[in-house]
Amino acid sequence: MLNFLKHHRLACAVLGVAFMAGAAAATELRYAHVGAEGDIQTVYAAQAAESIAAATGGEVTVTVYPASQLGGVAEMVDGVRMGSISMGHHDFASLARLVPEVAVFNAPFIYRDGAHALAATDPETSPALQAINEKLVAQGVRIIGRIYRGDRHISSNFPVKTPQDLAGKPFRAVPLELWVSMVKGFGAIPTPVEVAELPTALMTGVVVGQENPLTMIASNNLNEVQSHLSMTGHMRAVLAVFINEELWQGLSDEQRTAITKVLDEEAEKSLKMATESESDLVKELKGRGMTVITAAEGLDVAAFQEKVSAQIKQDFPDFAPLIEQIEAVK
Repeated sequence: MLNFLKHHRLACAVLGVAFMAGAAAATELRYAHVGAEGDIQTVYAAQAAESIAAATGGEVTVTVYPASQLGGVAEMVDGVRMGSISMGHHDFASLARLVPEVAVFNAPFIYRDGAHALAATDPETSPALQAINEKLVAQGVRIIGRIYRGDRHISSNFPVKTPQDLAGKPFRAVPLELWVSMVKGFGAIPTPVEVAELPTALMTGVVVGQENPLTMIASNNLNEVQSHLSMTGHMRAVLAVFINEELWQGLSDEQRTAITKVLDEEAEKSLKMATESESDLVKELKGRGMTVITAAEGLDVAAFQEKVSAQIKQDFPDFAPLIEQIEAVK
């Protein structure tokens, strides 16, 4: 009996060590973003988390913190750089505080279509992104994927057909230099507002308009505080998925390969979702009472492109060679 108990205790100890070793081998990633429920980026993160766990056999799990739960964009970027947040996603320009030229991937009017945007921002094959990623890695952050959210359009409290319609009016700019420059190109007064504060800023008149993909406009019910939607399509909204470099290097080659494959597959799904949903979202927003303005109603997209491109060229002269590389991607 004593021998049995001795062997039983030994077996339990071995199992306990094995269990603890297995638990230690598992890695949990804290994934933060600012997207609201229903947005493509929120769907992306949830699906990526599920698929990463499956693809790594549970060795890597992902807990997603949406809707600015871990702070705004600046806090998220700093958190990933320092490692208190494992990974996150946002516009490429949110990383410009680390490497200024990364903002070029959000520059307006540079992508032919959504497929071109994904190809030009592929961390595995894009020469421009690979060069910039080397600089980001030196700052402790690596871009490992991207999300396509659809084209960004202008919403406002009045009809907007040309940049002149926005002249001298306070217009929401994402609190990043690239967006401030773009809104100047719109002819408006750039007024930085965090996304969580945007509905209130629009309702109170702090700003009279904003620009975002249709999914964001619909999921945040901006139709309740905006009457018009101008289909400018000035920016192909592609977001960077980035991770703490030290954590990334702590994963095995197999885990990194599995995660990269999942994120690439989810990127293609996001493009498909954004493309298929745009016409339905236009109908939905019309049904909610918004007036939609297209070229048929006098929208002059060429005027916006001319003014915005000139402003970006003036404010970001170093973008020129990178834009050439991006435009050359097939």
